[in-house]
Amino acid sequence: MRLTEQQVRSLYGQDVQDRSGAKIGSVGQVWADAAGEATWVSVQTGTTGRQESMAPLQSAQVRQNNVTLPYDKATVRGAPSVETGTDEPLNAQQLSQLYAHYQLQQPGQRPEGPEVTRSEERLLVGTESEPAGTARLRKHVVTEDVHTTVPVEHDEVRIEREPIAPGDRRARAGIGDEQREIPLRAEHPVTSKEQVPVERVRLAKDEVVEDRPVDDRVRREQVDADVPERARRRR
Repeated sequence: MRLTEQQVRSLYGQDVQDRSGAKIGSVGQVWADAAGEATWVSVQTGTTGRQESMAPLQSAQVRQNNVTLPYDKATVRGAPSVETGTDEPLNAQQLSQLYAHYQLQQPGQRPEGPEVTRSEERLLVGTESEPAGTARLRKHVVTEDVHTTVPVEHDEVRIEREPIAPGDRRARAGIGDEQREIPLRAEHPVTSKEQVPVERVRLAKDEVVEDRPVDDRVRREQVDADVPERARRRR
């Protein structure tokens, strides 16, 4: 859209409307390209303090009292902004951000050709817990033979003879039958049983980590271009 110098001067302060006719704000500043054509305006929205949102004049409708932009209010208010009253030209970074925000083709850039998005599957490997059985602790009674020894005592009898000296008054002479006894004692092994605790036995579990191979299949897309032979780039 080519504007005359008078039209450019008249832009300052004009109301700016979105595509539905709702007021966004008013024109603050105007920027021209290298050829002197007005290309961008800043919009005073009254909501960003000392900042004014930038908007393109490309495809805008300039009337006597207002400028109508082919965007909604949220898009314009969310655009990159400049400080109110600035007279600095837009630098390359600002221009790149503006063209990207409004999805416009930046002058001097080659238009992009058709494109497709190539996708592929990625294998996500994780783990999940499942029952692996039950461990039980049981005890039962078994019988075993025990062999041991124990010392025992018993009395053994021996005969001792002692001559009697003449004149020993303790001795009494007499002929006849006589019997004397001495009790004898003998020990023999006896057994009894007692129950005693000998050890504690419990079940415990340890977590063991091991590497286990996982095999699966994933899909991926492959992009091929069908280009005529005459249009192919020679390498």
